Amino acid sequence: MAKAIRFHTTGGPEVLRLEHAEAGAPGPGQARVRHSFIAVNFIDIYFRTGRYPLALPNGLGSDAVGVVEAVGEGVTEVRPGDRVGYLMGPQGAYSDVRVMPADVLIPLPDGISDRTAATLMMKGMTAQYLFRQVHPLQGAKPSSTTRRPAAWG
Repeated sequence: MAKAIRFHTTGGPEVLRLEHAEAGAPGPGQARVRHSFIAVNFIDIYFRTGRYPLALPNGLGSDAVGVVEAVGEGVTEVRPGDRVGYLMGPQGAYSDVRVMPADVLIPLPDGISDRTAATLMMKGMTAQYLFRQVHPLQGAKPSSTTRRPAAWG
């Protein structure tokens, strides 16, 4: 049986409970993922305290990394045994296994460890969003008054 961190009322860390949870079989369009690493993000505090309301009881955590254990009907994006990550899925990543919509799972390249992927998923997407959509970066030409390291030439 799976375990998950859940809360039944909002508040401080004391409202979090480790509970037994039934992950179940994935339905159509879903995949069951066994987590290896779970990201802890500041937004989790907002959900726990009620600043961002959730229906209660609920799980906590929106991104994690793991291995696909099983897939439901119609799933072609991932297969059992695939290493995947996800972010901004339904709350409940603070668990050892869960069923997720398969279309939010991101296959992980072999050269990236599960630990690294879990720590960078949300941060990487945030950087991409800020640098490409909020304020696109543009190369700056150094002025004659700009001091550059000697190694730059």
